[in-house]
Amino acid sequence: MLIALSLLFGTGMDLLGIPAGLLLGPMLAGIICGARGFALSIPQIPFHIAQSTIGVLVAASISPDVFARLAEAWPIYLGVVLLILMASAALGLMLSHWNVLPGTTAIWGSWPGAATAMTLMAEAFGADVRLVAFMQYLRVILVALAASLLAGLWSEGGGTAVMQTVWFPPLDLPALALTAAVILGGSWLGQVMRVPAGQMLVPMVIGIVINFMEPGQFQLPEWYLALAYAVLGWRIGLAFSLKVLTHAWKALPKILGAILALMMFSGGLAALLHFWLGIDPVTAYLATSPGGMDSVAIIAASSNVDLPLVMALQTLRFLIVLIFGPPLARFAARRSGKMGQDRPAGPS
Repeated sequence: MLIALSLLFGTGMDLLGIPAGLLLGPMLAGIICGARGFALSIPQIPFHIAQSTIGVLVAASISPDVFARLAEAWPIYLGVVLLILMASAALGLMLSHWNVLPGTTAIWGSWPGAATAMTLMAEAFGADVRLVAFMQYLRVILVALAASLLAGLWSEGGGTAVMQTVWFPPLDLPALALTAAVILGGSWLGQVMRVPAGQMLVPMVIGIVINFMEPGQFQLPEWYLALAYAVLGWRIGLAFSLKVLTHAWKALPKILGAILALMMFSGGLAALLHFWLGIDPVTAYLATSPGGMDSVAIIAASSNVDLPLVMALQTLRFLIVLIFGPPLARFAARRSGKMGQDRPAGPS
C-alpha cells in the first residue's frame, strides 16, 4: 500500500507540476500508512544515503556565480535576508510562547530555507520532525502556488515553461563516480565525526568545495533523486500517528496565519528591491520568498527571471540558517524549558 500510494500521489503531483511533488507524494502515503498504525520503518543506511544525496544536490546549485551576484549590492541583499530571518525567528518564538508548537519545533518549522534540509537538521537537534515537516512543507506548497501564479501573470512571455523531466539521461561515468564517492564518503564521515545532521552537511561542504573548483562535476539522475525523495518522504510520513495529526490539525489556523504573515512580509521586501534596485517583480519575489530553495529553483529555472540572483539570495539565507539555526533553537528550548518535551507521546 505504501509503494502504491507513493506512486499514485508522487506521479500525480509531478504531472501537475507541484514542486517537490516526488517527496510530498511519498510523505503523504507514509502519513496515511502511519496513521493507520502500519508497523513500517526505514532502515538507517538508506536514510543516511538519502540525506547525503540532498547535501550534494544543494552543493551542486552553489557556484562562484552565486557569490559574484551577491557582491553587486551585498549590504542591501544581506539586510533583506536578515530581516526575513528575524521575522521567521519572531514568528517561531511566538508560536512557542503560545504553546502552538514546542520550542525547538516552532523555530525549525519557521526557518525558511531548503525544507528537506531544515527538516533533517531539526531531527538532529531534538525537534519533533513530524510537526516541523508539516509546517515546512505546508509553507513550500503555499509559496510555490503564489510564486507560480505570480510568474505566470507577470513574467514576460505570458507564463512559465513546462520542463520536460529526463528520467534516464546519458551517463557521465566520471561525474557519476565522483557523485557516488561524495555521497557515500561524506555520509560515512558525517557519522564518524558525530556532526548534527552530518550525513547531509558534510557531503554538502565537500560538494561546495568541489563545485567551486570546477562547477558541473556532479550527476544526479532524476530516477535516483526520486528514490532518495521517496526514502525521505517515507521516513517523515511514517512517523505520523493519529495523535500527531490531531495536534497538527488543532494548530493549523495559527500555523497558517504565521506562514501567510511571513509571505506578506517577504512580498513587501520584494517590492522594496523592485523600487530600490529596479529588479523585476518576479525575480525579487522568488529571491525573497520563504519557500524551499529547491522548489524556488525549479520555478525560477522555468520562468523568465534572473536565476543567478534568485539562487544567490536563497543560498545566502540558507547558509546563515545553517550557522545561526542551532544556537537559536537551543535558546528557544532553554526559554521554554521544553528541550526534553519536544516529541509528543505516541509511536514514532
